Amino acid sequence: MQTDYAGPVKLVLFDVDGVLTDGGLYLGPSGELLKKFNVRDGLAVSLLRCHGIRSGVLSGKSSEALDFRIQQLKFDVSVTGRLDKQSAYQKIKQDLGVEDAEVAYVGDDVVDLPLVGRVGLFFAPSDAHAMVLAKADHVMCARGGGGVAREVAEHILLSGGLSLEQAYQPLMEGWSELHVVQ
Repeated sequence: MQTDYAGPVKLVLFDVDGVLTDGGLYLGPSGELLKKFNVRDGLAVSLLRCHGIRSGVLSGKSSEALDFRIQQLKFDVSVTGRLDKQSAYQKIKQDLGVEDAEVAYVGDDVVDLPLVGRVGLFFAPSDAHAMVLAKADHVMCARGGGGVAREVAEHILLSGGLSLEQAYQPLMEGWSELHVVQ
């Protein structure tokens, strides 16, 4: 019985608004105040990490709330405030030494389309823009902000030869050592 992830994905990059959040913006007189994240997606980052898969954020927006969540989850890479995702992606690949086939990306809107056909796997939440849904390799059941990252992580690990129980075993055996954040 296989107990180690054997798939090609070594890095998963997430867009934020519309993927890790529902795309809503909570604005006040001085700008963006809050973002609502799903705790299931926090566990997804830890789940990927315990199988040797790095994760990161590649987002067109930036905010203090997003910076806090990035630090809290200890993403391996973070690029925010960049609508030109293709050049940002090239730099991430170069910095981390990964090939296109080893990268999965999760995006929901037309700004993410330049990465279709470049990354090894392109995922979309079920409520993504129609053009993204048409080009995605995999469309998740979850909507943006509804646990999309968790569904993607499980899909990658199961596609890499693990059962759901095998995928979660190291996480459940090492909560404190892994510093899991929801």
